[in-house]
Amino acid sequence: MAPNATIFKALLHIADVDRHYYDDHTVTLARHPSETDERMMVRLLAFAFHAHETLLFGRGLSAEAEPALWQKDLTGLIELWIEVGLPDEKALRQACGRAQQVCVYSYGGRAADQWWKENVAALERLKNLTVMNLSPEGSRALAGLAQRNMELHCTIQDGQLLIGDGTNAVQIEMVRWKEAVREK
Repeated sequence: MAPNATIFKALLHIADVDRHYYDDHTVTLARHPSETDERMMVRLLAFAFHAHETLLFGRGLSAEAEPALWQKDLTGLIELWIEVGLPDEKALRQACGRAQQVCVYSYGGRAADQWWKENVAALERLKNLTVMNLSPEGSRALAGLAQRNMELHCTIQDGQLLIGDGTNAVQIEMVRWKEAVREK
């Protein structure tokens, strides 16, 4: 955990119709001093999309060799590596070499568009990489749900996420910029 990190706790009620996954998760997020509510909530969104009993938050901003989230099997093999934001292309190549699947959740509007434009050729060669992009409106609205203690209901259907705290709700639509090639 980063020094002076702010601790957030969330109870997520996840109903993922796409994966037939229905479970509750209590998670603790350490928000690095340089991290925004928007980035932290995109990490939480990524957790909801990939929820699994072995999915864990990495040290992220405070450790370069760790992702925002990851899932390992019992042998320590990295099954899933998740990055949030606009990661370096070299770091993504390394992650793709270490993990079975890598997923990026980019956000930031024009900055994300520019990042994709500059990296698309190199990233297209990474067969086990998926890149998703959130709209600026969606990620900002998601940041508006951030509280030190949260109870959030997440419904995922047809690749869209509806997340709410009982008072406010946000519908997140993502654009899939790149899909990983599935092995047969």
